[in-house]
Amino acid sequence: MFPNLFLVACFAVCVSASPMQRRQQEARVVTTCTKPNTAALTFDDGPWVYAYDVSKALVAANATGTFFFSRFLYACIYDADEVKRVQYVYGKGHQVASHTWSHKDLTTLTWDQIHDEMFKVEQALTKIIGVVPAFMRPPYGNYNSLVLQASFTRGQVVATWDFDSGDSVGATPAQSEVSYDQLVAQHPSQVIALNHETIETTVHQVLPYAIQKLQAAGYSLVTLAECTGLPAYQSVGAPGVPDVSYIYFPVS
Repeated sequence: MFPNLFLVACFAVCVSASPMQRRQQEARVVTTCTKPNTAALTFDDGPWVYAYDVSKALVAANATGTFFFSRFLYACIYDADEVKRVQYVYGKGHQVASHTWSHKDLTTLTWDQIHDEMFKVEQALTKIIGVVPAFMRPPYGNYNSLVLQASFTRGQVVATWDFDSGDSVGATPAQSEVSYDQLVAQHPSQVIALNHETIETTVHQVLPYAIQKLQAAGYSLVTLAECTGLPAYQSVGAPGVPDVSYIYFPVS
């Protein structure tokens, strides 16, 4: 669908884009939903091959989710297949958000480096689907005052979670399902659930289980924007058309 001009965006010279503004105010940090009886199923580390199946499982249950995208570890977000995944998820009504460019611990970076990590993903999503995300999830959930200041400057909300399925730290599908059982038994008013779309068993075993359990417990499965009442995007427009005038970025 797109020429290789998108793909070369991952390999050319980096151009810094950090704004020179005073670093005073800090971004809002969202750790849970605000609307009662809502649960936001969120998925980190994509786009990857299981994005389609995550979306299909949600749509079949009349639910929506939130996808935190980065350049990704296995393929560049500008790769033609990755572009299609981002477009597919967005087209199905799910929320697309930033997980930074290269999944570095932002608390170890300088002001300019933090902005660079954020800017590259914003530009990618603008080019691919025409949106500037309003939510950013820092890798590992790690942030400090500098990260919050940079996020505020970029107009972002920093989003973490209040429930972890454990899939990224070695939990088996059975263990993740038990965690969801315990969550439902506690029945908090709202939930932001951390999952990873890159883990096959999460997508094909745990996710259907979680959807059924949460909906049976009376939760509406919605996006982070819907469950917090905050805008999903800073701007929404037409996708870019790849051409040689684009500013391209390296993998690292």
